[in-house]
Amino acid sequence: MTAGDPIDPYAFGSTDAEHDRLIRQAVYLAPLTERFFRDAGIGSGQRVLDLGSGVGEVAMLLARLVGPGGEVLGVERDSRSIARVRARIEAAGLHNVRFAQSDISQIQSQIQEAEVFDAVVGRFILQFLPDPVAVLRRVSQLVRPGGIVAFQEVSYAPSLPLCADLRLWSATANLVHETLKRSGVATDLGIELFRLFQEAGLPAPSMNMETLLGRDPDFSRWTYDLLCSLLPRVREQKLSLEHLGDFATLLPRLQAEVIASNTVVPFCAVVSAHVRSQR
Repeated sequence: MTAGDPIDPYAFGSTDAEHDRLIRQAVYLAPLTERFFRDAGIGSGQRVLDLGSGVGEVAMLLARLVGPGGEVLGVERDSRSIARVRARIEAAGLHNVRFAQSDISQIQSQIQEAEVFDAVVGRFILQFLPDPVAVLRRVSQLVRPGGIVAFQEVSYAPSLPLCADLRLWSATANLVHETLKRSGVATDLGIELFRLFQEAGLPAPSMNMETLLGRDPDFSRWTYDLLCSLLPRVREQKLSLEHLGDFATLLPRLQAEVIASNTVVPFCAVVSAHVRSQR
């Protein structure tokens, strides 16, 4: 993504297939995120602001955590994503979550002056923003004194070497990584959260890093899923797919390689950072 690029800065796009990918991914991420939110202090009766809600996985998790006495406001810029998530929360019978369509940089215009939140959160969103420090500084002003600022971001650096012995898996994961970097995505922003929080005027956060490992077919398809959503970017950047062989058979070949290896493959490392606002 260049400075003059008019296309969506979210490199994966907003197709039905991408929405389905996010839902599949969330099955594995939900336990990590729920434990993180509980450790950060998010719980019953709180009002929480969720940035970059996508198809609503984090917002719905939060809605269950805060219960009927709490409220979740999800912020999402893409109208198609909002339409899908509203259908999903209606089907789930959740009545304590609402959504605002807004670019995160304009979020303060969507918040009533009297509204304050007990927590502001985001999962895998800061990596796509041109100025995450400015966003952190802005949204932290929407949290009450002593409120919670909690974000999860990725880091590819620890995970890529773990699959180096799997030729096809490694080639696919590295192509995903290279495409994201060339698209302007901060692929190791998780590691930078310690510095970014402080540059935004927040205290140094408590942090941890977890890497999911697995080998079942649903888990081992995540690199393929990412690459499918990134194909428009791959073509824009004139990156080659030839070394992956026939794309139509890539998924079963990836899954077969993992099974034959008798080992596990990693998801990208998930870095969690949370802090209490001192303003």
